Amino acid sequence: MMHAPPSLSPRAARGAAVAPRPRTSESRARWGPALVAGLVAASFVLLPAGPAPSSLSAQQVPPSERVPAPAPEDVATIDAAVAAIYAAISGPAGEPRDWDRFRSVMHPDARLIPTGPTPAGGRAANFWTVEEYIERAGPQLEAGGFFENEIGRRTDRYGGVVHLMSAYESLRTADGEPFARGVNSFQLFWDGSRWWVMNIFWEQETPENPIPADLIGAGNSDGP
Repeated sequence: MMHAPPSLSPRAARGAAVAPRPRTSESRARWGPALVAGLVAASFVLLPAGPAPSSLSAQQVPPSERVPAPAPEDVATIDAAVAAIYAAISGPAGEPRDWDRFRSVMHPDARLIPTGPTPAGGRAANFWTVEEYIERAGPQLEAGGFFENEIGRRTDRYGGVVHLMSAYESLRTADGEPFARGVNSFQLFWDGSRWWVMNIFWEQETPENPIPADLIGAGNSDGP
């Protein structure tokens, strides 16, 4: 989504929560967005009742009360949720992005995870909250112009859990030439009434690691 940097710093390789700010105009351009995370099994246990807390933690507040109200059509289907994310981050230079639309489709505890090579020759991932992504990527997208188009998709679903591999291309203008491509790994969740984007985990295409040919042009997977 948000294409990954050419290399992640040693700090990122050690698991830093956010990447250092780019220092040159070239690196700033490459640090734009671009969006397969492993699922960790969780065991839910009943805990003894304790004293009532004086206030609810953020995680105890229903997710729908922690984000702007979505347009119903944006969260009704898988296709619509993915399209809303691409639309929210895209636009010409100087045009503010619709970050409330972006927030409304993302789960409030979602993570955006760019990956890339490190200077030492390994690979690393950075982890951004929704607000960190908006703070860091937003000004660059709005200043330089950025459009991201889906060019293929593969979807796996089990019940309300979806893993979706979305091939993308990034452009500076709506009708321009792509300057980057890659794959966004979306995880989505159906809560019975709407879709949530839980995470977006991505990697930029390189000559050594091209997008698989059978992913480009693959169809969408609609439905609640």
